[in-house]
Amino acid sequence: MTDPIADFLTRIRNAYLAGKKVVEIPSSKVKETLTAILCEQGYILSYKVVEGQPYNTIKIALKYHPETKMPAIKKIERVSTPGLRQYKGADELPRVLNGLGIAVVSTSKGILTDKQAREQGVGGEVMFYVY
Repeated sequence: MTDPIADFLTRIRNAYLAGKKVVEIPSSKVKETLTAILCEQGYILSYKVVEGQPYNTIKIALKYHPETKMPAIKKIERVSTPGLRQYKGADELPRVLNGLGIAVVSTSKGILTDKQAREQGVGGEVMFYVY
């Protein structure tokens, strides 16, 4: 697998399209951080890292609207790929849906949302958009 972040996003996208309540994803520190950001921002209900053989997994409880059963994530899209990295300065960071969505940015101060990166005055690699 050449792009584990794209695989992470695709597994979440496919689980929402299939109407699943829980999705399991192979774990890494970066994926755990990305999952924590999605949980903090309200795009998923909760997550748990399950230790196991031969590798650890992340169990993610997906979030749906209680009445309409619509997914909390309308679109989750990879921006920077291994073949074409997308770097932006603090003043050039994109605003997703005029601030309704988030862009996840890998900075020198860790993985942050676009709003947090702007507040701290750091730029970096724009990993993906979610709204």
